[in-house]
Amino acid sequence: MPLNKRIWTAKVGYIVISILISVLGIVLITVPDFSASLLCRLGGGILILFGIVKIIGYCSNDLYRLAFQYDLAIGILLIALGAVLMLRTRIMTNAICILLGIYTLADALLKIQISIDSKAFGIRQWWLILVVAIMTGTIGFLLVLRPSESTRVAMILLGLALLMEGVLNSITVLTSVKIIHNRLPMNAEIL
Repeated sequence: MPLNKRIWTAKVGYIVISILISVLGIVLITVPDFSASLLCRLGGGILILFGIVKIIGYCSNDLYRLAFQYDLAIGILLIALGAVLMLRTRIMTNAICILLGIYTLADALLKIQISIDSKAFGIRQWWLILVVAIMTGTIGFLLVLRPSESTRVAMILLGLALLMEGVLNSITVLTSVKIIHNRLPMNAEIL
C-alpha cells in the first residue's frame, strides 16, 4: 500500500472508530441499564477494529510520527483485550470498568506525552490534546476507583470515559497527523 494511502487509511480509521467509541459512550450515559454482555461483545469488536487501525497507523510513517508512535503495542493490546471481551463475556462483565479504566488512563498519559511532543514540533493545538487528555485520564482514574458500587453509576462513568476517549483520539489524529503529497519514501535516495 502506498505511503500516503496508509496514512489516509489510518487517519480515517481513527476518526471512524473514535466516533463509534463516542456513540457507545453516549448510549451508556443515556441508557445505563444497557446489557453488560452486549456491551462486552460490541466493545470487544470495536477494540479489535481499533487495534487493527492503530497497527496500520504505526506502519504509516506520517510526517510528524506523533499520533501513531505507541500504536504497535497499544494496537496489539486492544486486539487481545477485544478478543477477551468477546470470548469471555461472562467473566469480563464484572471487570470491564476496571480494564477500560486502566486503558483510558494509560492512553490519556500517552496523549499527554504526545501533546508535549506536538508543542515541540510547533503544532498550535498541542494544548487541546493536553487538556482533553487530562480530563480523559481523570475519568479513567475514577473508573478504576469506581467510587460507587452502583452498576448504573459505573455504566454512566464508563460511558463518559468512552465518550472522552473518542474525542481525545479524534483531536489527536486531526491535529497531529499530516499527509504530505509528493513526499519521497523514507528509504529513497536523493540524487
